[in-house]
Amino acid sequence: MDHFCLICRGTDIEPIYKHLLRCRQCDYRFADLQLSDEDLEELYSRSLFREGKFVDYAADQKYLLKNFELRLKVLRRFLQKDRHKRLLEIGSAYGFFLNAAKDDFSEVLGIDITDEGVQHTREQLKLRAIQADFLKHDFGDERFDVVCLWDTIEHLRRPDLYIDKIASLTEPGALLAITTGDIQSVVARWRGRKWRMIIPPVHAHYFSKGTLTRLLKDRGFEVIHNRYCGFYRSATNVAYIILTQHRNQRKLFNGLQRAGVLNWGFYLNVYDIMYVIARRV
Repeated sequence: MDHFCLICRGTDIEPIYKHLLRCRQCDYRFADLQLSDEDLEELYSRSLFREGKFVDYAADQKYLLKNFELRLKVLRRFLQKDRHKRLLEIGSAYGFFLNAAKDDFSEVLGIDITDEGVQHTREQLKLRAIQADFLKHDFGDERFDVVCLWDTIEHLRRPDLYIDKIASLTEPGALLAITTGDIQSVVARWRGRKWRMIIPPVHAHYFSKGTLTRLLKDRGFEVIHNRYCGFYRSATNVAYIILTQHRNQRKLFNGLQRAGVLNWGFYLNVYDIMYVIARRV
């Protein structure tokens, strides 16, 4: 099947790892997968939050909220109170970030394709959330001053089309905040195909600082912040990923979980996750 690069539109593509391709022209990396709408809905259904990337997303709320507070602390440095009033989060899951950010904005809105996450946002947090495909949803006359994609852009089938639509929903001066892995980081290059972020089809796109900057610049966004960010993780979630997803040792994970030795968490920064903030020009 023919492939093209979403960054430079080149077609000189080569395989590098199993299920992973590289554009020889701009060095962009992406998964050798063709996902239909139905495939995506299945990937990001309830199973993503239970037995997918997370053993239990809701149970990790304590650590997820700590991460969102870290992201907000940085984002606030770029907010102008009279300019940045309406926030949209794409891939809002259970609405934990929206809840943390609601006092910083006059209005917050989440959009996600998962029914469970949107239901929790609406019913438990009493916040506005839409269950829909972002590319297909008609926002009417709504426009946004800040758009956030936390650990989301790598999951999308066509991130270029997402940025195109975000540009159409924002005005000059609006902010776009993104976190995603950096495949050119020291850790990623050292680990190679064993880098923890290389998990197709869950992660379909693998950006570097250069390729992400180019994707944004070509669509009218100027990068004003690009730093590596740390994160909080529960020991349960880390053990789940290592033992079940990478080593196929589910029985060992279940035993550790039953023994109660995973009931703790920690902060870590291995300098392979980018936090990018871009301004609409």
